[in-house]
Amino acid sequence: MRAPMGLDLRPKALDDPLTLRARRVHEVEGRGGRLFTLLQAAQTKGPIFWILPAYVPEGPMLWGLPQGMAERLHLVRAKGETDLLWATEEALRSANVGAVLAEPDKPLSLTAGRRLQLAAEAGRTLGLMLIRQGQGSNATETRWSCAPLPNPAVLADADSTLHRWSLIKNKSGTLGDWTVRWNGASAAFHLVSKAGERPGLAPPPL
Repeated sequence: MRAPMGLDLRPKALDDPLTLRARRVHEVEGRGGRLFTLLQAAQTKGPIFWILPAYVPEGPMLWGLPQGMAERLHLVRAKGETDLLWATEEALRSANVGAVLAEPDKPLSLTAGRRLQLAAEAGRTLGLMLIRQGQGSNATETRWSCAPLPNPAVLADADSTLHRWSLIKNKSGTLGDWTVRWNGASAAFHLVSKAGERPGLAPPPL
């Protein structure tokens, strides 16, 4: 962490809870889930696949994505749940893919979750599943609940938004909550200091 007020989410320390482990599938729920997955995917290298059900009318606004992401994004519309899971698994197995985002319409079974985990391990790919509340798989590495927050007056900034990221399932560590701020111009989020903390420079790395 460069400073108490900011955190660059590019993959660094493996014990950083806000840096999702590659070769794993993670689940995200809540109104802020899409932004969370896009910002995590933006930290990877290589093509990014976003797999949606065919009936979903809206799609990403390319000019609103983090810088450099639109050129790497491939949008796939699956006709049914079977096709969606198949496309997700195949994309995860591809070694040249940086991240795979998928939005399943139905709850993920334990079998489906395990197949996706194995595919992510084989392709060394980051998997991000946008799910409805209560529709996750027990096989997932982590599960996050994400929601936008109102900007308090002290942090009022027309060019930034606040979000709450809650880690509610974690196979490899503890749970937690983080309030983060995004300026809308890059893929970097910044932690919001707790009341009473003073901003300052972090000590130099050892």
